Amino acid sequence: MLKMLRVDFRLIHGQTGVYWTAKLGCDCILVASDALLNDPIKLATVKMSKPSGAKLVIKNIDDSIKAIQSGVTDKYQLFILTDKLEYAVRLIDACGFERLNLGGIMPTSEAKKLNDAVYCTPEEIDQIRYLIDKNCYVYLQQVPSDEEVDVRSVI
Repeated sequence: MLKMLRVDFRLIHGQTGVYWTAKLGCDCILVASDALLNDPIKLATVKMSKPSGAKLVIKNIDDSIKAIQSGVTDKYQLFILTDKLEYAVRLIDACGFERLNLGGIMPTSEAKKLNDAVYCTPEEIDQIRYLIDKNCYVYLQQVPSDEEVDVRSVI
């Protein structure tokens, strides 16, 4: 059962590995990223950051979609982390997820600040609008104790 799909460029760190995993009661974290698998240093860091008590699976986006669609992930309380909004869009399109947490998108010169941790380019804003049009609830929430902020109120 999917507990959360989150975009966070940091992937596993204190907020995701400790707070969210515990709050959601997750027993499996799926890190879905094409880019991560091509970065051996970041990949090693993510593997070392695995919280105890949770299985860690790292796959590219296509393999993540196949695993989810096959039902092999159904037995887990699943937390999916991805480092790019475009990957989340692919996962939502293929798997029909209805909620997306935006936890961290790095600032760039053309990005609009949505909160202290989420900055979106015009292309990413278009991707968010696309998800909203598909009836996907997109929200900002850093940690479980923060209130959810509907992204429509800040774009």
